[in-house]
Amino acid sequence: MTSPIAGRVVAVTGGARGIGRDIARVLAEAGARLAIGDRDEPAAVATAAELSGTVRGFALDVTDTDSFRAFLAAVESLWGPIDVLVNNAGVMWVGPFEAEPETATARMLEVNLHGVIRGVRLVAPGMRARGQGHIVTIASAAARLSPPGESTYAATKHGVLGYLTGVREELRGSGVRISVIMPGVVATDLAAGTDTGAAKLLQPADVARAVLRTIERPRFEVTVPRYIGPLVRLAELLPQRLRDLTFRRMVPDQVAATRGSTARAAYERGLADPPGGNTA
Repeated sequence: MTSPIAGRVVAVTGGARGIGRDIARVLAEAGARLAIGDRDEPAAVATAAELSGTVRGFALDVTDTDSFRAFLAAVESLWGPIDVLVNNAGVMWVGPFEAEPETATARMLEVNLHGVIRGVRLVAPGMRARGQGHIVTIASAAARLSPPGESTYAATKHGVLGYLTGVREELRGSGVRISVIMPGVVATDLAAGTDTGAAKLLQPADVARAVLRTIERPRFEVTVPRYIGPLVRLAELLPQRLRDLTFRRMVPDQVAATRGSTARAAYERGLADPPGGNTA
């Protein structure tokens, strides 16, 4: 059976590696015409060449409006209007809040939050004018939870969910769909050395499959694994003391998990000026 995504034009930000690469692979295999955008242009081009289907790689810095606009224009000139934008680019610094470098704080806010806002502003008006389109954003379970050691990262993901909740209402009835994918810890460089808490470690392919399902059957909030969403909503009904105890059992303490570890050293050094720093 042909997938509903076959022939549609899809753009994925931060698509050269990690979750973005698997999203590109799964959607291309489903028949989409797939554009990979990444700050590391050679990696984006190489990834596109390695994947089957109709895939092209492009330069994209989600922190730069001109770069984002040029990326979208290049894709549209090649295949026509973008049907689906997947906001995947993301970065994460982990550690005690008082030890977080200013450069890491700024980078997370600019990539994780402003990068999403920028993408929505650039593609949603055209989608609304055409009466159709879908914006899928890879957030995190940290959009609902706030693990110790990920305070700023969680703030950006809370911000993404809040922003898209409002935008979704503004676009209601326009034909433009908004979806937020919120996975737990995924086995990528971004999460190197961190703990998964009560949930199992996910693979990038788990998130990619959730993206495909969400495009085929649009929903606003999607958690991976699925049980996380209902469990969080149930826990939020508890009195504060019981809620705190429940979340401490569910949510990993990343300060403790990464204390004394060097597993994240190379990744976090790259937050200052990463060659592929838009990739989750």
